[in-house]
Amino acid sequence: MTGENLELSVTRLIDAPVETVWKIATERMEEWWCPRPWTVKIVEQDWRAGGRSAMVMHGPNGEEMPFDGVLLEVTPGKRFVFTDALKIGWHPQGPFMVGTMEFADEGGKTRFTGSARHWTREAYDQHKAMGFEQGWAAVAEQLAALAEAER
Repeated sequence: MTGENLELSVTRLIDAPVETVWKIATERMEEWWCPRPWTVKIVEQDWRAGGRSAMVMHGPNGEEMPFDGVLLEVTPGKRFVFTDALKIGWHPQGPFMVGTMEFADEGGKTRFTGSARHWTREAYDQHKAMGFEQGWAAVAEQLAALAEAER
């Protein structure tokens, strides 16, 4: 192991309480998960450790990016962690990343942090080149807009 940092992350302060942001993040994923004009269709989100996390992201030009993995951790109001390294039943598959969405109280507002840890430098570089920072920042902005409209 090289000890090399292969994590990409974005953070945003959302002007809404953690409970509101968590509820929207977990119950209304199709409204915020992909940066527009992309959309996502949730196939299954079994909100428990070991539960299936499956979706298909759709691009404006007919692109389709399926994701079928598992949730590694679900701590309500705090964070959820998912990976594509495993599919349901703990069956290994070609890994790309471990994603974490964290929600922390910051004076009645929510500090949202989304991060992706990669197995290899190649996967890290690929995700960065795909527009990780811009894409995940847009997703955080979309989540914020929904949560701030609810407060």
